This record gives sequence, C-alpha cells and structure tokens, in this order.
Amino acid sequence: MKSNIVKDKSFEFSLKIILLFKMMQDQKEFIISKQILRSGTSIGANIAESEAAQSRIDFVHKLSIASKEARETVYWLQLLDKSELVNIEVNTHIKDCEEIIRLLTSIIKTIKSKL
Repeated sequence: MKSNIVKDKSFEFSLKIILLFKMMQDQKEFIISKQILRSGTSIGANIAESEAAQSRIDFVHKLSIASKEARETVYWLQLLDKSELVNIEVNTHIKDCEEIIRLLTSIIKTIKSKL
C-alpha cells in the first residue's frame, strides 16, 4: 500500500495532541486543553475522511476543513504558550502542525490546478 505522508503525519500529530491533553489535564487546565484536543485530532480525521471523497471537489473540501482545523490548532497552541497557563513546551507541536498545513496547502493547490 502506498504511503500517505500527510495522513501519517496527522495521525502521529493526533497522538501527540492526546498526550499534550493528558499533561494539560494533570496541570488542571481544562478549557483550552479540550479545544486543542478537538481541533488537533480533527485534522487527521478529516484527512482520513477525504480518502472516501466522492469527487475531486469533495476531496479538496475535506482537506480544506483539515487545513482550517490545523490553523485553529496552531492558534490554540500559541495562545497556550503565551498565556503561560501551564508549564508545557508547545513549540514542537506548533512546528509539526505548521508542517501539516504546508502539506495540505500544497495538495489542495495541486488538485485545484487540475480541476
């Protein structure tokens, strides 16, 4: 089976987000942790859903949703970092998510150019 880099990276990112969520819960941060968990794991879920797209337009739509979720996740991670609500380093998570955004943007642009 052919490797899907963006799917693999988003899955690994989701696992890291789950661990981050657990760490945030341990430090009694309950609000932003849930936002990060939802948006951070939604990226991979939307990418997985795109594999069953009914058309190229549907495929682009699903990946666009994944991209929006990734951008939201970066926002929450940056907010968490600047607010200093918890004592957890999140810069690696931000970089990982930005890499996923770049991959999604490239895929979306390529597919749109072929429509």
